[in-house]
Amino acid sequence: MKFFLLSDNIDTRMGLRLAGIEGVVVHEKHETLEALDRAMADPQIGIILMTEKLIRLCAETVYDYKLHRRTPLIVEIPDRHGSGDSGSIIAEYIKDAIGITI
Repeated sequence: MKFFLLSDNIDTRMGLRLAGIEGVVVHEKHETLEALDRAMADPQIGIILMTEKLIRLCAETVYDYKLHRRTPLIVEIPDRHGSGDSGSIIAEYIKDAIGITI
């Protein structure tokens, strides 16, 4: 299984490329959705890394994939402009999935 990155900036892509993770840089919603669909269809990809900005750009599609598909796993990563507040994102997932606020 491979990692794959969807990033909104070249710095994040280059940093992860140095670690051996391939990826693409996209900016618009339609570009992001097309790249995400291609990555989801690739049986070799086990984990998709997405920057916070791209997750927000197409949140409904990403959440739908997370709730209804077992693989590949979609992981939100902070980028140089991100807040890094993954705790509140996890709490939001729990609230959406089972209706409990933690």
